[in-house]
Amino acid sequence: MTLPDLKHNRNLLFWSLHAIGWIGYGVSQYMGALLWGKPVEYTQVIVISAVWGFIASAPLRYICRALWGRPLKVIIPIALLVAYLDALVWRIVVNWAYLRYDPNYDVNFWVDLFGNGIHATYLIAGWMGLYFGVKYYESMQLQREAALQASRLAQEAQLKMLRYQLNPHFLFNTLNAISTLILDNRNATANCAVTGLSEFLRYTLDQDPMKKVTVAQEIEALDLYLGIEKMRFGERLRIEFAVEDSATDVLMPSLLLQPLIENAIKYAVSPREEGGCIRIGAHLTGGTLQLEVSDDGPGLQDVTRLKNGRGVGIRNTCERLRVLYAERGQVAVTNTEPGLRVALTFPAERATRGESAPTPERNPFENLSRKELMARNAEINRRY
Repeated sequence: MTLPDLKHNRNLLFWSLHAIGWIGYGVSQYMGALLWGKPVEYTQVIVISAVWGFIASAPLRYICRALWGRPLKVIIPIALLVAYLDALVWRIVVNWAYLRYDPNYDVNFWVDLFGNGIHATYLIAGWMGLYFGVKYYESMQLQREAALQASRLAQEAQLKMLRYQLNPHFLFNTLNAISTLILDNRNATANCAVTGLSEFLRYTLDQDPMKKVTVAQEIEALDLYLGIEKMRFGERLRIEFAVEDSATDVLMPSLLLQPLIENAIKYAVSPREEGGCIRIGAHLTGGTLQLEVSDDGPGLQDVTRLKNGRGVGIRNTCERLRVLYAERGQVAVTNTEPGLRVALTFPAERATRGESAPTPERNPFENLSRKELMARNAEINRRY
């Protein structure tokens, strides 16, 4: 018998506590008998009292069940009446044991029955009080667990909503980019972009938003997205990575950086003829992981607009960190010279051995002939 067994088996819990209670009663009576110098025969009285108390009080469990959930003004008088009647039943056998085994017992049987029945009522009422107390504690624990479960489910639903809200946003932007490639008669590049888009969307749909990935796996997923964008912008889009080796196996929410990179491309690369450079960094500071996405664009005159009203990506990123880490997840948006820097900070959690998330399938975007592209698309259509 273990503690988990007692927690999940109510019958086992009841009989265990019931037995322990009456054994404790017997032990306390025996210690009192030793102090008062009772004869050896008195031990039999104690054993009979404890055993008969164990038997006589057991049915009270069902009476307490029937009373549970009723108003206190109903429970209290009925419980006291039942405790008194049960105490009388218990005292009948106890008094007989006194007459039989205690030579010093010379009180009238019936007088002692009703007189000591009052004192025995306190004992039985205490038994019922303990039963209600344990049942109330269990009820509060169940309510607490239900509340925690409801909160967890609500948190999961909120986080999944935030995660999936980004997919259409990214999809529309990418489809617009592919449409531009087609209008520019860059059909082979557009075809390759569609293939890369399908690989990236497959990864985002297969990946559970509640499951975290390592920084290394996040970078590999970003390679798919950046490969699509580089086909659109070519040399205008420059990417720099500054990821510490010690941070590569730290866990993070999946696709947390993608909306930030998308914002940087939209505001720092796309509007400028010369394009721009985006820097992606990750490093450990004490027990926290800091991720950053910075660009060399024009920055913002009012940085608070980025968090409070401008763009879906940064708002969802802030909300995801709030849901996952509460006040331990921080987002800092600052202007640099030149450009804008978005830094995410949250507790570092390393992946345990054997824990791994799906690695995005790498897509060869370059050096594919038209025939190879058509063959690749045909293979994808057969598989999916």
